[in-house]
Amino acid sequence: MATHSHGPADRTEGAPHAQREEHDFELQRRVMTLSLGVAVVMLIGKLAAWSLTGSSAIFSDAAESVVHFAATAMAGFSLWYASQPPDEEHPYGHGKIAYFSSGIEGGLILIAAVIILASATVEWIEGPSVERLGVGLAITGGLGLINLFLGLALVRVGRKTNALVLVANGRHVLTDMWTSLGVVIGVALVWITGIVWLDPLIAILVGLNILWTSGRLIREAFAGLMETVDAEETAQVAAVLEEAVASKRIEGHHHLRHRRVNDQMWIEQHLLMPDDLSLVEAHDRASEIEAQQRALFPKSRVQITSHLEPVTHEHAQDVPHDGVVDSAAS
Repeated sequence: MATHSHGPADRTEGAPHAQREEHDFELQRRVMTLSLGVAVVMLIGKLAAWSLTGSSAIFSDAAESVVHFAATAMAGFSLWYASQPPDEEHPYGHGKIAYFSSGIEGGLILIAAVIILASATVEWIEGPSVERLGVGLAITGGLGLINLFLGLALVRVGRKTNALVLVANGRHVLTDMWTSLGVVIGVALVWITGIVWLDPLIAILVGLNILWTSGRLIREAFAGLMETVDAEETAQVAAVLEEAVASKRIEGHHHLRHRRVNDQMWIEQHLLMPDDLSLVEAHDRASEIEAQQRALFPKSRVQITSHLEPVTHEHAQDVPHDGVVDSAAS
């Protein structure tokens, strides 16, 4: 038996891979800095619009921006911390902070939603009082348009570079944009029709939308922290092993496991080799299979550990020998 482990550093394209990582982080840093700067502008602008109009709907937009500023600052720190290399205390790196960041962001959005819903309900009961809606509409609409472009850029860069922090922040920005759009429509209706109770009603609808977004972010963060397996990735990795069995490169496999943190992926597997195969040949076959598996995820840093066993090897009864594929098949 032998344990064979290869990672990104073993590849001949290691230098280009490192250059791409450096380029990706620089891109992430730039868009996150832009996001933080825009968050400050949004906070000031929306608070000014609310102060001028007294609108509950615009207040809901401003409250969400207060939370968004705090969440963006947290996301910026998380992005930096996740980029730190592995150390003795964190041999698997620091990437999991992205899930904490996403969960905290979801929690902060939840708080904003509760504040908005409570404020709008009180306003609806007591009767709203609004003024200077035209100015508020212009400010809110302009800021919403800025958020549209920023949010799309954050999600695009986050998906391109496998950065959950950016994707979560981008979705938050887009939520802010949809909030602003709903506010603009609602306040415009109040302005045109003079029906002031529409203002707190729109604020309540905005609060419910923000509540839904917070739930999605929290669910994704929980799934990441609990290392929920991606069924599609499992199927892809297992398909390579099944093809290797069909082509007689290995006699079988078991104990397949994998986990992902952002752009990092770890795969563990046991490969069954013919009894009379030399260690050199077994190593070459394992390397070939690992190369195929690694090619499935070109945007990720993949670390594969293959445990090589003779096909007649019997495992001890008290040692578990299962994995994600074995469990699914049982």
